[in-house]
Amino acid sequence: MNEGGSKSVNSRWTVRVYAPNRVGGRLAAAGPPEWVRRNWSNAPVAETIAENLPEYERPPLTEVVCGVLFQPLEKFIGPYLGLLWQQYRDEFPTAQEAPPIMPLVERVEGTASPEREASDNDLLQFLPRTWFVHKNNTGIIQLQRDRFLYNWRKVSPGDEYPRYHTVIRGFGDRYDQFLEFLNEHNLGAVKPLQYELTYINHIPEGQGWNSLEELGAVFPCFAWTRGGGRFLPPFDAVNLRGSFPLPDRQGRLHVSVRSAERGENRERILLVDLTARGMAGDASQEAMYAWFDRAHEWIVRGFTELTGAEVQQTHWGRRR
Repeated sequence: MNEGGSKSVNSRWTVRVYAPNRVGGRLAAAGPPEWVRRNWSNAPVAETIAENLPEYERPPLTEVVCGVLFQPLEKFIGPYLGLLWQQYRDEFPTAQEAPPIMPLVERVEGTASPEREASDNDLLQFLPRTWFVHKNNTGIIQLQRDRFLYNWRKVSPGDEYPRYHTVIRGFGDRYDQFLEFLNEHNLGAVKPLQYELTYINHIPEGQGWNSLEELGAVFPCFAWTRGGGRFLPPFDAVNLRGSFPLPDRQGRLHVSVRSAERGENRERILLVDLTARGMAGDASQEAMYAWFDRAHEWIVRGFTELTGAEVQQTHWGRRR
């Protein structure tokens, strides 16, 4: 995705995309003293949903990003980032800077294109985005004046996806620390504009396809039928995008499939991005986590519905 800067932080591969790379309602304040820490031992809805979702032994997943876009915190200036880092530093000992992500807000009315949440003083609102990198390099907290993101990324081939519940707990624990910090220093309450959940997959050549002519073996809905007097030859690059409305007007699921290369050996891959953006019915913590649970369900079911049964079984080890 590219929103004036990418939420994706996976630097293990340099990914070259063959086509242009363009890949979030307003709520009442959510923050102290209304918010409470989620009791993870009492999350039956998420557990029940997960038990019924498709599951893969070797998913092609390389990164998960979950986070909150909120109204800019005017008092959250640079020196406070250093103070906040002290709370995370035992686990996240490395800090880096990155270009800020411009705010895009999903509109449930009309067009499926997100709109920029503009301001007269945009340049003043956006400090550089700051990363706090976990000591094992697979976890990253991303912070800027209007956004809190938490990433899991695959750094080495042996890294296994820890599953959604581990990632969302990691997000929740660090987000709670962030809200506590804002409260402690009187920096204002978070007023959510949007929740976001992104799953990024790399499907390398050889996993169900050896040329883009075989794209339909991985994504049957994008099959390129041979013969029949076609004028156009098969694809030599793809950049396919679509969006689906989430239930109850709670946002959209955006899907993109792009041809790309990664690494120094320029390995050919299909870069598959599934992003849910939207908002819950209210600003409570429980409503927020219910939104993430639903977004996760839609991403997993959507990926399964869009991809072919043979590649799911043969290459990704689908269990159910």
